[in-house]
Amino acid sequence: MAHQATDGTPDESAAEERAAQDDGLTSVTIAYVADAARNPIPSAPSAPGGHPSVSERTRACIEELLSHHGYGESDDSGADLVALVFHELANMWGEEILRGVEEVARRHGVAVAAFDIGQHQGRSQPVDDTPGGRPDRYLSVQRLTSAERERLTARGVPFVVYDPISELPDDTPFVGATNFRGGHAAVRHLLALGHRRIALISGPDHLFCTARKAGYRAALAEAGITAEPELQPWAPLTFEDGHAAARDLLSLPDRPTAVFAVTDLQALGVYQAARELGLSIPRDLSVVGFDDLPVAPLLAPPLTTVRQPLKEMAATATELALALGRGELAPQVGLEIATTLTVRESTAPPKR
Repeated sequence: MAHQATDGTPDESAAEERAAQDDGLTSVTIAYVADAARNPIPSAPSAPGGHPSVSERTRACIEELLSHHGYGESDDSGADLVALVFHELANMWGEEILRGVEEVARRHGVAVAAFDIGQHQGRSQPVDDTPGGRPDRYLSVQRLTSAERERLTARGVPFVVYDPISELPDDTPFVGATNFRGGHAAVRHLLALGHRRIALISGPDHLFCTARKAGYRAALAEAGITAEPELQPWAPLTFEDGHAAARDLLSLPDRPTAVFAVTDLQALGVYQAARELGLSIPRDLSVVGFDDLPVAPLLAPPLTTVRQPLKEMAATATELALALGRGELAPQVGLEIATTLTVRESTAPPKR
């Protein structure tokens, strides 16, 4: 954890001291940047209420540190370069991805340049405009347009898509997670506890959201339960929208006894809604999330969630990009890393 100034921002002198101790290829590693940007976690009982600001604060800290320590600037070292392109560097996912990429890059003696184009909506990221100059490999988080794929292919730059949000051509390398299995495991856990009225807070029509939703429906169908439309609200993948969806669900005359949210951030919103309505977790309501973000075990009660191995996925994607850059043939074009259910204290048998 980075030293913090009294206003909650990373202490600059402590940051520079740690940077001076680093023995990597660059003056500071991506892992250091992610660690220094990590925000203090609110105390467990008040964590849900504190999280609407986590996204913007984390993003601002990471962007400031990347800029301060030279990421995104031209690299004249001549080292091989992996361009890590975020279409939106937000929340706590970015930190885990940064860590996984940097770990592999350091082991192979490769430089990493990170760039967030979320602040330039509607603009493609040209190959020659990538931080550090033209990359030797290109790692795109969640999306890569057909025009970008064509340009990268024409210039001979290998690329990998991390956790894609839409269908890709069969020959496009990608690394994702077993989202269907994760959603299926989450709901089977609730069914095994005796829950029958299980709600789902879903999300955008991204591949991972639809797969988690399919896992939810499959588990209910196997138990002979019809998935009720009123128990499947759609919500963006944020704390605020998870909170709004949960308020509606928990205000139903026959409210659900359990809620499965397709992201931990939405699950945080469920915690807040339950607290506002005087419901106790898990006595009155069981909650399961998805991702296993660092805040999950710190909540009160600690959140049962499906662990998505974000760091391992990033490391695998980087290894794949480096292998393609060496001209090796990948044994599989698309790879899915296994998810696992982490059972904590937010789930229990329904109150009788």
